[in-house]
Amino acid sequence: MATDRFNPWREAFLTHVQRKSIGEPLKEAAIKGQLTNWTACLTGAVVKSCHALGWNAAGKGHKLDLLPQAGQEYLGIDVMAFAGDAAVRWPFPLAAFELENSPKDDRVAYSLWKVLCIQAKLRVVFAYRTDWEQGRNLVSAVCGDVIGKLSPEQRTTIKGQTVMVLGNRGEGDTFPNGYFKFWMLNTNLGRFEKL
Repeated sequence: MATDRFNPWREAFLTHVQRKSIGEPLKEAAIKGQLTNWTACLTGAVVKSCHALGWNAAGKGHKLDLLPQAGQEYLGIDVMAFAGDAAVRWPFPLAAFELENSPKDDRVAYSLWKVLCIQAKLRVVFAYRTDWEQGRNLVSAVCGDVIGKLSPEQRTTIKGQTVMVLGNRGEGDTFPNGYFKFWMLNTNLGRFEKL
């Protein structure tokens, strides 16, 4: 695979959410099912994890003035990250993140479709379900709905890494590992594989 952006980002993200100031509110929102708070906490954690890698990131409540048009969200994407040393006025993003808290599978499928339309080396969709069985069913349903409808030729045009991250109420007290599961898209096989 070309440059791996996912593993360094995942390590930065998991390291970042272990900080009490970030992890505790995120864990509490997950346990209580307060999905608006979960998304707000998650947005900050994703932006900070990008910053830890030297990327510039924009998201709701996190304005970026790297591009000639300053903003918090670009192209309707929840968080977008750019190279820290962008030498052009309008750089393509390194990463695009959608943080979907809707209980509707179609809304998560829409988020996956949105990030697939972005030219980025890393595309990540977060979703929340109360337990892992619902999470596994969601990944399968969304994959079948979005990826399953593509021809093998269309799938091979998808460059970079595409990941789904499922959050839930957690398994015991293992935070953050028990609260997040990661699936990577295998474009050759047309399915997400659990990491």
